[in-house]
Amino acid sequence: MNIVLLGYGKMGKAIEKIALNRGHEIVLKVDTNTTSYDISIGDIAIDFSTPTAAYKNISNCINNNIPVISGTTGWHKDYDKVVELCKEKKGAFISATNFSLGVNIFFELNEKLAKMMANLTAYNCAIEEIHHTEKLDAPSGTAITLAEGIIKNTNKKEWKLNVTNSDDSLPIVSKRIPNVSGTHSIEYTSPIDTLEIKHTAHNREGFALGAVIAAEWLLNKNGVYTMKDVLGI
Repeated sequence: MNIVLLGYGKMGKAIEKIALNRGHEIVLKVDTNTTSYDISIGDIAIDFSTPTAAYKNISNCINNNIPVISGTTGWHKDYDKVVELCKEKKGAFISATNFSLGVNIFFELNEKLAKMMANLTAYNCAIEEIHHTEKLDAPSGTAITLAEGIIKNTNKKEWKLNVTNSDDSLPIVSKRIPNVSGTHSIEYTSPIDTLEIKHTAHNREGFALGAVIAAEWLLNKNGVYTMKDVLGI
């Protein structure tokens, strides 16, 4: 594949390394200083840009018939508009808050556990996420996806950032620490015990590999997909 990288920060560089090792080519790298470029030279685009740039990047790809993978978070208020544009243009699009294969298995475990815990009212649930200090959004998109999985399967109605637990809200605690690739944990705590599931990323390679695998899967398809489609789960 000829890949366009939209965003050439740490994740963009990690994706480049994985893609080259898998026999692909990087034909264009777009960062904050890139003022003009021809996106049509690519077979597919991978967007790990910024929350303010993502919607424009993704729309540009779809309007130019370039399949696009986006791992940028913090822009999803415009997600429905992208879906409609993709349908209108018969484009191809995957957005994920986290492309790590392990995290997507973690998402499934989280929902199954939430179903099991739903009627055990003695347990309070909370999410904690830890990322590097350069991460621009809080909570992380991964934490929001985890929260949505819990809310869907319990009596919780919403998530709240850095607040204490309540009957109808789910707290997410966000921490920013230098040189951390990403840790997410779900705790169910009662007066007698605590049950926890946790995912810890050791580096960015897992996220990059998942994004490249998703791009390989999406090529020559039409439609809006998720990592569940990519992984067959």
